[in-house]
This record gives sequence, structure tokens and C-alpha cells, in this order.
Amino acid sequence: MSLLEQPSRPVSSFARLRRPGGPGGARPGGRPRPVRELLLIGVLFTVYKLGRLLANDRVGEAFGNARRIWDVERALDLPNELHLQHGLLHSQFLVHVANCYYAYVHFPAMALFLLWIYLRRPAHYRWIRRVLVALTAGALALHLLVPLAPPRMLPATGLIDTAARFGPSVYGSPQHDTMANQYAAMPSLHIGWAAIIAIGLIVTCRTRWRWLWLAHLAATVAVVVSTANHYWMDGIVVLALLAVAVLLLRPPAAALPAAGPPRAPGKARARGEKRAPDETRVPGETPSAGEARAEPETS
Repeated sequence: MSLLEQPSRPVSSFARLRRPGGPGGARPGGRPRPVRELLLIGVLFTVYKLGRLLANDRVGEAFGNARRIWDVERALDLPNELHLQHGLLHSQFLVHVANCYYAYVHFPAMALFLLWIYLRRPAHYRWIRRVLVALTAGALALHLLVPLAPPRMLPATGLIDTAARFGPSVYGSPQHDTMANQYAAMPSLHIGWAAIIAIGLIVTCRTRWRWLWLAHLAATVAVVVSTANHYWMDGIVVLALLAVAVLLLRPPAAALPAAGPPRAPGKARARGEKRAPDETRVPGETPSAGEARAEPETS
């Protein structure tokens, strides 16, 4: 047997791991390289945090915008945030749960969601990441253009800072807080990210219970408003931005299972292979000796 006639040897597992899976280092199914992805997310998060701090010194403008947002909500006859907070204040346990939800669910929920999509739904991961980046970039632009003091800082609202009063609180004094920009309430990324998680899991899951992920979005809206961290308008604006991002960045089409190449009629089968019961013999094809013995003669 010549070298050209010898069958090709299968690729070893080690060689398969070293071989790039596609353009840009992407793995099969659209999954990018994990180290590259972690670096990218880290850089984007750092840029976002630094960008928010640029509007930290525009205190007067932030309070002026807060009064205007409050007046716009009353003109639009939106529900008063104070009524929702009064309902929360009937139970100190619920206040503590709401404060913990605001402080400890936002970032971990998004991190777990991205990890699950990366591992279990790689075909949708890039779409989710692009929507997340687009929404966060749009929110950052608004943070810089429209600095806004949250309702807990505006005495005219009558709302109290539940985190500062009952705990736990993730914010210190606005004058000495160098880690977060507390005048970046517009729009609410707590609501925006919760909406991305709900939409992503509804799109990528097939169970009838997937619609229950909307409960996370509803709970986030109730928490950020009742704890006086955001106005209703902060949620309305971020959902409008997300709608634009989803319309412009469409999810990938469902991948169809790849069909093997059609077998040529009359092609010799491997030894021991039988004709499938639903397979039809091409007219004029001569049955093999094994088939002739297997088929009973009819009178």
C-alpha cells in the first residue's frame, strides 16, 4: 500500500486542544477563548467605573436634574415612589431583604449568567455580550450627560435611605466616596442588567418555566425604587435603551443539526451493515449475496 492510499490518522486530543477553533481564537460553537474574554470584560468594566467617576463633582447639576425628573414623573402621573417605600417599611425583615438584594445580587447574578451562557449556550454568548456592552456604554454616556442624584438624597421626595438607616449599605458618604459615583442614577443598570438576564434566559432556554425569570426583573424594579436608589424614569429609560440594542443586535439563528453527505446508490456497505428497514432499493440494483440470503423467497 502506498502512502497516498493509507488512511489518515485521527487527530490526537492534545493536538485538537492546541488547534485554534476559528477566526479570532473562537472555539467551536462561537465560544471565545476564556483568558481573552476575561481580559476583555475586565478592561470594559474598568473603563465603565472610571467613566462614572468623571461626573462625580457635578453635584449642583445632579440635584437640579433630580428635581426636574421628580416634577416630570408627577406631570406624567406616574405612581409615587413614596407609596412603594411605605409598603416596604411595614416589615423590617423585608427592608433588610431588599437592601441585601440591592447590594449583593446585581454583580453576582450577571457574572453567573455570563458564565452559564458561555458554558451552556456558546452560540448565544457573543450576542449577549454585545447587548450588555451596548447597553452599558449607552448608560455611561447618559451618566456623563445627565448626572442625577438618587431620590434618597432629594428631601422633596420624602423618601429615606433604607440602606443607611437599616443596613446593609454599599455606599458611604457621597463627599468621601471615591469608589462609586452616587450621582449616576440615570439610567438604572440594576434594572437593565436584570432585564438582560431575563431576556437571555428566555431566549436560550426551552422549558415552559423560563418566563419565571421575569420575576428577577420585577423584583429588581421593586427593590431599587422602594429603597430610594432610583426613580421610575431611571428604569423606563434603561429599558428603552435595551429595546434599541436588542433590535439592532439580533440573536443568532438556531443552529440546525448538520446532515451527513447523501450516500450514493449502489455504494458498497461496510461488512456487517444491513439495509435500514425504510431504505428503498434503487430500481435495477442487484442485491448482494448477503441480502439475497436474508430476504425470504416469495411464491
